[in-house]
Amino acid sequence: MTLWFVFALMTAAAVFAVLWPLSRRGAPPHGGSDLAVYRDQLDEVARDRAAGRIGEAEAEAAKIEISRRLLAAADAEKARGFQSDGSPLHRRRAVTVVALLLVPACAATLYLWLGSPQLPGEPLAARMAAVHANAPVAKLVAQVEAHLEKNPNDARGYAVLAPVYLRLGRFADAVNANRKVIALSGETAEREADLGEALTAAANGIVTAEAKTAFDRAVALDANSPKANFFLGLAAQQDGERDKAAAIWRDLLAKAPAGAPWAATVQQALAEIGQPAAPAPSEAGPGPGSADVAAAANMSEKERGEMIRGMVAQLAGKLKENGGDVDGWQRLLRAYVVLGERDKAQAAAADARKALAGDPDKLRKLEDAIKSLGLT
Repeated sequence: MTLWFVFALMTAAAVFAVLWPLSRRGAPPHGGSDLAVYRDQLDEVARDRAAGRIGEAEAEAAKIEISRRLLAAADAEKARGFQSDGSPLHRRRAVTVVALLLVPACAATLYLWLGSPQLPGEPLAARMAAVHANAPVAKLVAQVEAHLEKNPNDARGYAVLAPVYLRLGRFADAVNANRKVIALSGETAEREADLGEALTAAANGIVTAEAKTAFDRAVALDANSPKANFFLGLAAQQDGERDKAAAIWRDLLAKAPAGAPWAATVQQALAEIGQPAAPAPSEAGPGPGSADVAAAANMSEKERGEMIRGMVAQLAGKLKENGGDVDGWQRLLRAYVVLGERDKAQAAAADARKALAGDPDKLRKLEDAIKSLGLT
């Protein structure tokens, strides 16, 4: 309510500032009357004629000219005269009152019609956040770039811009931004992998020697870097080493945490080179020899399934005798998952935990495998 009262006072002050000069009387003319001056000039011409200073013709011409000026001055004086009833002042005051009342009334009516007075106030921080949220990406990028021109050593600014450049297709700028981040903040596996990704994008998807070097540095800093390992597998595929690429990607999937967002991309990459996402049990450990494989080629689907289940059962029996074989437990868990026997896989995971309880390193490796297979 106080705010509306202040607005009303400000409106009234503005109206009075504009209309106040209209309500004042005009100032009277400055100096003496022109009529008296011209009358004195006529008298002076008459005296000069009587004294013989000017001739009859000159005197008559001067009288005509002065008389003409006298009549013009009389008309002007009459036009400047104020009416005795004061009607012009009355009308100006009426206009002032109407403007004082009509302008605020029209403004309030227009606001109530077009505005939203019923909406509550919103804090400044929320309004500014909404402005930034609706601002075009290019405008936000320009703002960060302007900031970096003044603060060229702001590593965080380059870290913000690098992925945006990559999404906008500005690959050369993404490469430069990632290099700036590494130069200012030092090497990490993630930063090296981001640099390699930008270099690959700049080369139209080809893992160049420079990009591969960046991925190698990332793996040296973190052997389990998902991005670096994926692109190293892609580099192997582009070099014609499909088996090596498949091995890298399978190992990446085996170590993937449950619900990893990049797992689907790796599985798609394996499918594109004609490789299963997980090795069959016979590929992961002791299994059939060449004669068994040749015989399996002539078996029906049911017979091959029974043969695989027999080998899995054989592996499970060996693990009961030698429970310290963590690699064997991992192969057994994968086999059960491939066969769709999750109950047996969870039971085997419980047995493996018991068997490896005395070896923290092996138990940690087992837990990683259990998580990667989604058995938790």
